[in-house]
Amino acid sequence: MNIQHRERLDKQFRHLSQGEWYAVQREFSDYDGVTHPVGEVWEFIGSNFVPYHDGLSLFARINGEEKQVRLQWCPEEQATVIEGLDEYLLPCA
Repeated sequence: MNIQHRERLDKQFRHLSQGEWYAVQREFSDYDGVTHPVGEVWEFIGSNFVPYHDGLSLFARINGEEKQVRLQWCPEEQATVIEGLDEYLLPCA
């Protein structure tokens, strides 16, 4: 995936900062049903939020590939993950 308009992405979201590495500490599934297992390592690229749909996209390099991880900020979807993101993704030592 080649992330277009990279310059428009927010370079920080909560505790995530562009260029920093994070490891999944609690397994979760994203909006598309993709499971992110414990131990998966991300290099954070940026984020984008679309208020109309409560859609949050986190862009990261995962296993050498640039990926878009879509989340929806509503209780019946991934609000718990987004609000507790610092429990799901921890900085790599």
